[in-house]
Amino acid sequence: MSKSSRKSIVASFGLLSQELENKLADDPQPAPPAPSPRVGAGVVGAAHRAIDDIRAERDRLKAIVEAGGGSILDLDPALVEPSPYPDRLSDDDSSDFETFKRSIEAEGQKVPIQVRRHPSSAGRYQIVYGHRRWRAAKELRRNVRALEVDISDLDLVVAQGIENASRQDLTWIERTLFASRMDDAGIKARNIYAALSIADAELARMRGVYRTIPADVIEAIGRAPKVGRPRWIEFAKTIASDPGALAVVRQVLSQGTNGAAVSDQRFQRAFEAIKPSNPPRENGSDLLDSTGTKLGAWKISAKELRIAADGPLGQDFVKFVGKELPALIERFSRENER
Repeated sequence: MSKSSRKSIVASFGLLSQELENKLADDPQPAPPAPSPRVGAGVVGAAHRAIDDIRAERDRLKAIVEAGGGSILDLDPALVEPSPYPDRLSDDDSSDFETFKRSIEAEGQKVPIQVRRHPSSAGRYQIVYGHRRWRAAKELRRNVRALEVDISDLDLVVAQGIENASRQDLTWIERTLFASRMDDAGIKARNIYAALSIADAELARMRGVYRTIPADVIEAIGRAPKVGRPRWIEFAKTIASDPGALAVVRQVLSQGTNGAAVSDQRFQRAFEAIKPSNPPRENGSDLLDSTGTKLGAWKISAKELRIAADGPLGQDFVKFVGKELPALIERFSRENER
């Protein structure tokens, strides 16, 4: 698709620009103090140009619609393919979809899906959004109503993100995986923020997860609706800390259990397989000589012995222990041989 034929994200989603303009109109701000001519004039000018661009995009979209663009198509579902950037993971419970499909069967498809022409297959289409409606029509063996838009690969994934922002049923890991696919497609960070309605700190957390946990592992676990952001982050950190953890996780996920485990259980089994056991508590106490004078304190764990001196006598004691270490090692070796 040529660059000149691309419609901008704002043009394809004119309501977004309309909402922004309304917000600007309904929420006037008091005039700021007179800015520095050298700096302030440029900033104000850029803001005016941005608002003018949004208005121009909105007017262009309105002209397209009034000219007959955006007509509803009646398509054979067999001619329609899913988006190349899926935004949903498999669901353990199909009852919600069955209820949704029955409603379309009884009442018809009230809201059209959005499609674009397939970039490499003539006469075919790709879904921008509306995958469940397309699937329902396909299973019911009826045509699917669709609105065709002219949209690029990059704008397609952002369009899906904008549509997903209004949905409440996507889990955190589904949104994270979709952010990963936008990243892979070359979407700039600022557009990912806008598409998912997140801040830069949240994208950083998402990246920490999807750059550590491969997509095939996430897909094998599934939606995991009861597993929130903190546990996914902990899971990623555990994998990152152990080079062999991913192999263990993949093995656990490939084994399965008696019956089909739900995604929350698959996550739990994978995490438990690599989660380190709780470290043993440190033991220790004060070090006292025969008169009860404190020389210091000691602590011992599975991998470390620490002695802290207390006062001049304690410092002398630590030096004494250091001198005695060779004799202790020799004694340990003799006893170990026995």
